[in-house]
Amino acid sequence: MPPPIALSTCWNSPRHTDGYEMLAEIAALGFEYAELSHGIRLSLVPGIVKALDEKLVRIRSTHNFCPLPPGVNTASPNLFLPTTADEKQARQWERYTRRSIDFAHQVGASILVTHMGAVSHGWINPAKKVARLAEVRRPNDSDIDRLQAAVAEAMPKIAKKRGAPMDRLVDRISSVLEQARATGVRLGAENREKVDELPFDVDMLSFLEQFPADAPIAYWHDCGHAHLKEKMGLLRHEDHLSAHASRLAGFHLHDVCGFRDHMPPGAGEIDFAMIAKFVRPEHVLVLELNPRLEPAEVVEARDFLVKVFANAAPARQG
Repeated sequence: MPPPIALSTCWNSPRHTDGYEMLAEIAALGFEYAELSHGIRLSLVPGIVKALDEKLVRIRSTHNFCPLPPGVNTASPNLFLPTTADEKQARQWERYTRRSIDFAHQVGASILVTHMGAVSHGWINPAKKVARLAEVRRPNDSDIDRLQAAVAEAMPKIAKKRGAPMDRLVDRISSVLEQARATGVRLGAENREKVDELPFDVDMLSFLEQFPADAPIAYWHDCGHAHLKEKMGLLRHEDHLSAHASRLAGFHLHDVCGFRDHMPPGAGEIDFAMIAKFVRPEHVLVLELNPRLEPAEVVEARDFLVKVFANAAPARQG
């Protein structure tokens, strides 16, 4: 039996001013679980607490930073980076990550999905060309060829700069793990879609292995990001999942059309039957959708996944 599917509040938090109404809308669509995403403003928190007290839904996961820092009113998961060389920014990252861990514990979440930072650039940023080419709305084969060529040119330049940021990342993640352990919240290191975000996909496993086996940190797989990285020529999605299966805590589930992600599963290119082979009962599954989608599309996406996951044969894990 696959685990239940939660809905991320990234779908509806921008249009709500009351956290209770935000979660009530999710419950009305038949979801028993939600993820509190990185767009949770402080003003939404009282209503969220009330909704949880009334057991409208349960929270399976939250997404750093949650809630947002005071005065920040839009989703800002990269507001502060653990890879920064700026000690003031690093202290802010630690402060609000610690607050997010406490809030995750308060609302009953088992995992805090976390961005792990990025390589910093000077005047010349080799990732910019890649980002520009990945904005094509309906890419053809030539567009994908140009994108892969740009990625191949940019990656060696970016990789040369990742040593010091990765060292800082390990140190700063280590600084909050004891609090995470004490609260029963694991950090979920999310794979990212941009080529200069860390850890690189090829480095994710070695990054996780720098922490003790029982450390409260695990791999969080975003299937849309992995699919985009496959288009860039940086990985094979199924192989990547297989390599990280033993460290996997959960999934962000959404589809990709061209270079657009956060589309409803079943409407795009991702092979969700392949994804389903790696789903285990202990995993957290989160539907992470574009706010422009209609409620009926959200329900249809969930029902599609329920059917696919129920019929999947599990993959062997080494």
